[in-house]
Amino acid sequence: MHLVLTAVVPIIAILALGAVLRHRVLTDDGLWRGLEWLSYRVFTPSLFVVSIATTSLEEISTGPLVFSIAIPVVVVSIALVASRRLLRANGPQLTSLVQGSIRINTYIGLIFASALNGTEGVATFALAAAVMVPLVNVISVTVLSVHGRRAGDRPRSRLWRHIAGNPLIQACALGLMLNISGVGLPESIAGPLTMLAQPALVAGTLVAGAAVTLRLSIRDSVDIALSSTIKLIVLPLAAGALATAVGVSPIGLVAVVLICAVPTAPSAYVLAALMGGDTRLMASIASIQTVLSMATLPLILNATSAL
Repeated sequence: MHLVLTAVVPIIAILALGAVLRHRVLTDDGLWRGLEWLSYRVFTPSLFVVSIATTSLEEISTGPLVFSIAIPVVVVSIALVASRRLLRANGPQLTSLVQGSIRINTYIGLIFASALNGTEGVATFALAAAVMVPLVNVISVTVLSVHGRRAGDRPRSRLWRHIAGNPLIQACALGLMLNISGVGLPESIAGPLTMLAQPALVAGTLVAGAAVTLRLSIRDSVDIALSSTIKLIVLPLAAGALATAVGVSPIGLVAVVLICAVPTAPSAYVLAALMGGDTRLMASIASIQTVLSMATLPLILNATSAL
């Protein structure tokens, strides 16, 4: 009940507010693109830097944490690609199934991490994101490069630029460097960064709510059911069991399960549009998973406590 009141109810309220504002009040697409840009490139990176740079990382089992996240994600991705004929999915549909089964909405994860374990929970989640974000981007871009819809004038994506230019990866690297070096967060920038970090959770959740769409076909329903079952149930339970087996700390275990249990990010639609994925299916997967996760996340986290 505590988790529902402190995390689920606020998220549902802000998601609903985002949807209402987007469709009834603030209908300008440019405004929401601007807010998404600020959330992705300013507010959330600031939160990651502050959280990682100022939190003790000595009790976090980094190696087991990486292992617990990477193995299930890679296995799920390979299994989906290998099952393409069985799934009767064309190339673009397959890319959306893969993205919908592994990509993450960091904003929703941050809300839960903060509600469960405060600043230390946010820092541990940010470290898990430092593993997950580059991993899922490498897999997604690779699958889209091979199976995405081809266009003669579509430029070839440079994978290394996509990874190196990711602001969340950059923020995690900077926070780790400041923490491990012993420099910490200098007072001259701690204040501004902390202020910039404060809107991250609300702004990101509003953007996720604004992206919700419920347009479905029968084929979409099958694909959404498959990707949602994998992303919201199978992947986090597998990662949690693996993390328990290799001795990940309690806070680390929550971060591992949470990073795998959050829904697919709306930004997956942007990558699908850029590289020839099935954008309609991708938008539907992200939207439906966001709604479903409000019920599955508390259940998965409670199941984790029994591992």
